Amino acid sequence: MSEKTEKSEKIEKTERLSVFKTYKLYVGGKFPRSESGRVYEVSDSKGNWLANAPQSSRKDARDAVVAARKAFGGWAGATAYNRGQVLYRVAEMLEGRKEQFVREVADAEGLSKPKAAAVVDAAVDRWVWYAGWTDKIAQVIGGANPVAGPYFNLSSPEPTGVVAVVAPQESSFLGLVSVVAPVIATGNTAVVIASERAPLPALSLGEVLATSDVPGGVVNILSGRTAEIAAPLAAHQDVNAIDLAGADEVLAKELEIAAADNLKRVLRPQAVDYFETPGIDRMTAFLETKTVWHPTGSLGASGSSY
Repeated sequence: MSEKTEKSEKIEKTERLSVFKTYKLYVGGKFPRSESGRVYEVSDSKGNWLANAPQSSRKDARDAVVAARKAFGGWAGATAYNRGQVLYRVAEMLEGRKEQFVREVADAEGLSKPKAAAVVDAAVDRWVWYAGWTDKIAQVIGGANPVAGPYFNLSSPEPTGVVAVVAPQESSFLGLVSVVAPVIATGNTAVVIASERAPLPALSLGEVLATSDVPGGVVNILSGRTAEIAAPLAAHQDVNAIDLAGADEVLAKELEIAAADNLKRVLRPQAVDYFETPGIDRMTAFLETKTVWHPTGSLGASGSSY
C-alpha cells in the first residue's frame, strides 16, 4: 500500500466534532446576543434539542425600536421601485439557501422534507409577490378625489412608521414572512418577535436580510418569551403600530390596551391560511393617507382656467 493511500484512509477515518450554530438576534443590521446573556432551549416537534436561542429582554426590545426609528427615514424615503428590488433580492438570497431553511422548518414544525420544501417555496414566492406590489399600492388606494370647487384633491398613502410584529406561533417561517413583508413593502420598519417555540427559521432569516440590501434596522428580529418582549413594545411611545398575529386572546387584549396609550394602529389576530394568496389588507393596515388640496385657479366659461 502506498504512502498516499494510507494518508487518504486516515483522513477518511478521522472523526470530527459537529459545529453547532450559534443563533443570535438581528438588530440594527448586526447580530448581538441578548444584553441579558440569557438563552433558552429550542426543541423539535419530538422534544429533541435543536439549539439555544437568545432570550430577549426589555432592553433588547428598546434597542430594536431605536434601530427601527433610525432606519425609518431612509427606507420610507426610498422609491417604491427600489424597495421592490430589495424585496426581490431577499427572495433571490432565500432561494440560494433553500436547503438550510427546509431543514429548519421541518425540525421546527414537525413536517416531512417535501412539505417543508413547499413551505419554503411559498415563502420565497411571498417575497416576490410583495416586491411586485411596492410601486402599485399607491395607485390602488390613492388618487384624485372629485370635489366641488376649483381644487385638485389628491390622496397619497404614506407609511405609518415603526411597526411591532408578533409573528405567528405555529407557522414559524411562511407565517413570519407573510406578516413582515407587507410591513416593509410599504416603507415601514419592523421590530419582529419570532415564534417563541420555533424561533430558529426567523433568526436565520436575519442572516438572509443582512445580505440582501435591506438597510440595517429596517427589520429587527427578537426571540424569547413573547409576552415579555411584546409588553414593552405595545407600551412604547415610539412604536406607531402593532400586528398581533401571534398573540393569543388574553395577551392580545392586554397588548391592545397598552397600545391605546399613544393611539397605535392595531391589527388584531385573525385566522389565516398562509398558503392562500394574500390580499392587500396587511399593507393598507399600516398606511396613513395624506390628502392635499391645491387650487386650480378661477374657472372660466369653458369650465377650466387652462
